[in-house]
Amino acid sequence: MNVSDLPAVNASLNLVSTVFISMGWYLIRHGAWRRHMACMITAVISSTFFLAGYIVYHAHVGEKSTAFAAQGIVRPIYFAMLISHILLAFVTLPLVIARWTMPIWLYVSITGVLVYLMLYKWFPPPNLAFGH
Repeated sequence: MNVSDLPAVNASLNLVSTVFISMGWYLIRHGAWRRHMACMITAVISSTFFLAGYIVYHAHVGEKSTAFAAQGIVRPIYFAMLISHILLAFVTLPLVIARWTMPIWLYVSITGVLVYLMLYKWFPPPNLAFGH
């Protein structure tokens, strides 16, 4: 694995967080407190690995390698989602264990996957760094 693999790895970690946050929410609603805690711990660990991978990737490639190339209506949609994702990620990070942050954390996890798909798979720039 090299640095160019990190966006896909990070999106996968966000997806793992999404699944475990959702499962944890379901389990706590059905009284399965211990299984809920296991899901939440797994989601926190996945999110922690995501954050480490995100920092490593951007420390190596900077921000220019992630320029969004698409034009038209998808461009403002992407940036609205990206801005809300980033702002809510900062808000949620120190509060991730609080009960009321679950919808925000879930939103951040889901939009993280969507940002990856839009940036690297659906609308990739013609000359992405590291051969993506």
